[in-house]
Amino acid sequence: MTAFAVTGLEKRYGSIAALRGVDLELAEGELLGLLGPNGAGKSTLVKIGCGLVRQSGGHAVVCGAAAGSRAARSSVGYLAELFRFPGWCTADEVLSLHQRLARSSGGERERGDLLELVGLSDARRRKVEAMSKGMQQRLGIAQALVGAPRLLFLDEPTSALDPAGRRTVRGILEELRARNIAVLLNSHLLSEVELVCDRVAILLDGSVVASGRPEELMRPRGVEIETSAGVRVVEGALREDVPRLVAEAGAAGEPIYGIRVLRSTLEDVYLDAVGDEA
Repeated sequence: MTAFAVTGLEKRYGSIAALRGVDLELAEGELLGLLGPNGAGKSTLVKIGCGLVRQSGGHAVVCGAAAGSRAARSSVGYLAELFRFPGWCTADEVLSLHQRLARSSGGERERGDLLELVGLSDARRRKVEAMSKGMQQRLGIAQALVGAPRLLFLDEPTSALDPAGRRTVRGILEELRARNIAVLLNSHLLSEVELVCDRVAILLDGSVVASGRPEELMRPRGVEIETSAGVRVVEGALREDVPRLVAEAGAAGEPIYGIRVLRSTLEDVYLDAVGDEA
């Protein structure tokens, strides 16, 4: 089943068009990276999916129900970029509060399972104010999973974390994929998106300007060969050209120390798509 689908989605704030006919689809168990400069419409799209904002035109469907309906809201978990939990609450109390808000009947078992998932089982009684930023971020993901949603909207979940914290969150996202939970990841960290997401969609001025699997969007950039004469790049060469290039170097009497097929990065794709807006 499709977890999230928008067709011809439009949103206007007076004379300002935040979304201009966006078409997008997210399957169950899929991780989709949503990229774009500030003001591209990413947050508006997420808010429509969560039911916090109504579209001006088009359709938005969450797990088969209209976005914003009770059925759709019960299928969604959300972690805002600038979330805040009361510092005097423990991790267990934060999840208990959100269970009541979500009308979840999971009780203590659900809280324990979620804290285990995000690696906070030992911090169950620790107050939020005594947690590191990384621990609070993981607790935020746990609260977004209260009530067993089938779709998660995560807004910059790794932006304030160090490399170790980002790796931990990537592991959590991969586990969510294994559990068939769909995730829409709104992020500016292109390297993180490239590592974990199945597909990416790039928004610019309220429109999707590029979408697909990262490896599909990246273009070949030639072949780099390291020989006794140094390192050179054969522009325009493809993977299929490697045997020929090796044979030519060998015939010329050049010892080969390394050869590498070059491809553009997701950052290259992004900058090509958004241009000066980046």
